Amino acid sequence: MSERYDLLVIGGGSGGVRAARMSAGFGAKVALVEGNRLGGTCVNVGCVPKKLFVYAAGFAHAFEDAAGFGWQRLRPTFDWSALVEAKDREIARLNDVYARLLRDAQVDLVHGWARFVDPHTVRVGDRELRASKILIATGGRPFVPDCPGHEHAITSNEVFSLPRLPRRILIAGGGYIGVEFASIFRQLGVETHLVHRHDALLGASFDGDVRRHLTQELRRLGVHVHLGRTVTRIEARGADKVAVLDDETELTADVPMAAVGRLPNTEGLGLEDVGVATDPVRGAVIVDDDFRTTLPHVFAIGDVIDRVQLTPVALAEGMAFARTHYGNQPSSPDYDRIPTAVFSTPQVGTVGLGQEQAIHRGDDCVVFRSVFTPMKDTLGGRHSKTLMKLVVCARTDEVLGVHVVGPDAAEIVQGFAVALKCRVTKEQLDRTVGIHPTAAEELVTMRTPSSR
Repeated sequence: MSERYDLLVIGGGSGGVRAARMSAGFGAKVALVEGNRLGGTCVNVGCVPKKLFVYAAGFAHAFEDAAGFGWQRLRPTFDWSALVEAKDREIARLNDVYARLLRDAQVDLVHGWARFVDPHTVRVGDRELRASKILIATGGRPFVPDCPGHEHAITSNEVFSLPRLPRRILIAGGGYIGVEFASIFRQLGVETHLVHRHDALLGASFDGDVRRHLTQELRRLGVHVHLGRTVTRIEARGADKVAVLDDETELTADVPMAAVGRLPNTEGLGLEDVGVATDPVRGAVIVDDDFRTTLPHVFAIGDVIDRVQLTPVALAEGMAFARTHYGNQPSSPDYDRIPTAVFSTPQVGTVGLGQEQAIHRGDDCVVFRSVFTPMKDTLGGRHSKTLMKLVVCARTDEVLGVHVVGPDAAEIVQGFAVALKCRVTKEQLDRTVGIHPTAAEELVTMRTPSSR
């Protein structure tokens, strides 16, 4: 006998939990299926543990720089296992928070893996769940290229639970995941090699100055950055793992890590059996603007649709779905000017268009750019540089993009993201009084264009 619901959500990550809770709050009878820990990638093997590790790594420079401010005899030691245990406790707490939120919303939580048996029914173990509408929110997973020896490589899923801190790590992939972990391990004293196939780190969606500046700063940090190169094979030589690059360069590490991207989690759902179409290349669920799949009562949101792979976007999509279908409030997410951050060292914060994107779109741009030493480093003795950049439309004076590479970049850019959503102009920034002394004031005091 099938258990019947108004809505069945497959996937207990941020988007799925938000959609389930809100739909139940609007009066729907909802079940959520999850075979792993609640919270999805973000809570368990993504944003949350990554940020905790970023904080942990940052203390290394804080202790070193303290001498410049009068602090003496600071020679602490680092305990990797203590960090992992503390991280595990915090994630367990968050898992419990998600479970309580679902219980309080009267969502039935079903533990296990779902597979479609007909267009309205999924099987989870020995249970069959039937629903009027089904929402797929199964997220994504790390991708490991199929090169010889790929089985020796870990991914971001495993890196948070390594039994010990490696002496040497090789990271294949210079996107945001790769540069974040390169920063973390290097600050913890690990010999770090970062291999990236392009001529600057991060992807083409980032401003070119941001990419070049971050590449320079990671090298200043001590990361060995190998640009224009790919890993062709990984060989086990005793306890060592040797990555061979496409130019036959050999890089030896204790741990090789693949950070070359993520793929949507659609395998094993039985989508092909019920006619839910997926992208033939990456496997993403194909949806329209209302998140509807090729089955009119089946929907999908979040990383599994491969649209914008960010936790706040999945949350927005989950809310839009619930409001539209159960709250009598038709809505859709606004994908324009989504801010994003890379928690590398230094941090990257960005919102709006990069210079290259604006030019490609046909805008006549005025660019304001500033590079300076952060105030803290003047006494700390570090030689890092902060980059701040504004991309402005020459015709309308509207600020098209704000880009920061430096300490607290994410915190700075979040506020400017509000301004860009309100279509702020450069003249309005010029009339804004800065807070002194801060790095953020640079964004309202730049007067002389660096290029046009």
